[in-house]
Amino acid sequence: MDKPSGLLSVPGRGEDKQDCLISRAQIEFPELLIVHRLDMSTSGIIIMAFDKDTQRLLSDLFAQREVLKHYTAVVAGKLEHPVGLIDKPMICDWPNRPRQIIDFEKGKPAQTHYETIEYMPEHNTTRLMLTPVTGRTHQLRLHCQSIGHAILGDRLYASPEAMAGAERLLLHATSLSFAHPISGESILIESAPPF
Repeated sequence: MDKPSGLLSVPGRGEDKQDCLISRAQIEFPELLIVHRLDMSTSGIIIMAFDKDTQRLLSDLFAQREVLKHYTAVVAGKLEHPVGLIDKPMICDWPNRPRQIIDFEKGKPAQTHYETIEYMPEHNTTRLMLTPVTGRTHQLRLHCQSIGHAILGDRLYASPEAMAGAERLLLHATSLSFAHPISGESILIESAPPF
């Protein structure tokens, strides 16, 4: 499924947070189960399963890092190095939840590969392909901000200028590829970013 920005993947706490992708999908397919999640502000591909066994097998692929994930983002500024690896451990900033912080002493390992797709000088922004190695909460958002290039429209991590650069978070789950857990067939799912 292709999740829009601003929609929860699964229900949150409270009556006002019950509208979500899985609830909408279950109207047409009541047996659907969620396999993984995207941040509410992130759009793009989400995998769902029609039964518990398939859900478990697919979830295991994610847990074992056997799913290759690519995201498209638009960030502030021009990167000094067009390709690189951000390797900065992360931990929840408990007093300021749901924010995360970089913490080299207590943080869990977090790595993100990035590659410049295009620099757009008219707005001093860069379109990136982000490939997470790990899957920490807000990893792509925090990693981009930590190298001085926040994702446009990010209400949690961007400067006021970068936050005002877009009406929504410009982060989209663009592709997922993996070996089907039963047949072994190579699966590639793609979704063009809407920005």
